[in-house]
Amino acid sequence: MGFRFVIPTHQGRAAERILFSVLAAQRKGKPKASIPNNSHFDTTRVNAEAMGFEAVDFPCEEYFDFKSRFPFKGNMNLQKLASFLESTPKDQIPLGFCTITNNSCGGQPVSFENLTQVSKLYRKFKVPFYLDACRFAENIAFIREYELPSFSPIEIARKIFALADGCTFSAKKDGIVNIGGILATNDANLLPDLTAELILSEGFPTYGGLAGRDLAAMAQGLKEVLEPDYLSYRIAVMRYMANRLEEMGVPYLKPAGGHAIYLDARTFLSHLKWNQYPGQALALSLYVEGGIRSCEIGSVMFGRKPDGSEAAHSAELVRLAIPRRVYTQSHMDYVLEVIGYVHARKQEIAGVQIASEPKRLRHFSAEFQWS
Repeated sequence: MGFRFVIPTHQGRAAERILFSVLAAQRKGKPKASIPNNSHFDTTRVNAEAMGFEAVDFPCEEYFDFKSRFPFKGNMNLQKLASFLESTPKDQIPLGFCTITNNSCGGQPVSFENLTQVSKLYRKFKVPFYLDACRFAENIAFIREYELPSFSPIEIARKIFALADGCTFSAKKDGIVNIGGILATNDANLLPDLTAELILSEGFPTYGGLAGRDLAAMAQGLKEVLEPDYLSYRIAVMRYMANRLEEMGVPYLKPAGGHAIYLDARTFLSHLKWNQYPGQALALSLYVEGGIRSCEIGSVMFGRKPDGSEAAHSAELVRLAIPRRVYTQSHMDYVLEVIGYVHARKQEIAGVQIASEPKRLRHFSAEFQWS
């Protein structure tokens, strides 16, 4: 990664919590600040908001056309980011993020050109630039295919990380491990506070709440995840799923992303209103009919605002995230068969209501009932 300081954590959300906690403590008594991003994922957003920051998203316009095959729908909207940086006082932007791949927006990749321009904008306005790098290797697979075919994955990785001042990273994704994460930074001034916060809840900086075995596994996983054959197979699985869904007439976010297929629940269950939570209704139906575990990314996950109000999210998606080196093709064919069965009886699927919910991250533990 090339960063000066690398701190292990037990997973990515711990890295986020530590980083935002320290930034908030340093800003005590100052006006409310904002964290720009192409799109914050759930724990990133809530960890930022829990510390009093406003999480601001600038996804590219191409993302919103789910039928388009634009290869880099995870891109930052550069015009909106530039306008935001120009109009917001510098002392109200403690850092800027970019998420690769863009999990909230269909697992879509960010182009190297876009990352370069994002870095230039942050540097122009003297805003530290951090990557949410959970799926950096899958992002690299697309950059290599469409932009930098003559470079190896590890060479592209070094180019990408050189654009940033630090990163948060969940090794459960592109570390190919059961547990682990990283908080990395080039800022020596942040380091004492970051390590103090780490010791408070995670452990000593040499292990960050992990066993030695976990650290060794993460080191090995970071090597293996950049093997060209592994990345080719990983993307091929997603495209196999996408091609079959196309044949079946099932609506999904095109093109296939790096780690998941995202079903377009708004189109799939077009008879349901947004506040009947079509994404959650579809996810529940897949589980009831075939034991398929998925994740709603829509108005349940992102509809509740910090002030308690609720509004429709920009998309109603169901994420079918594919674990690494776990499933066979027969497993994938079974998943497709269940999706096809549910799609054939989609008009029978009712909406859902929230029976109970926590104050934060409600999609993790809310209870639902059919409406």
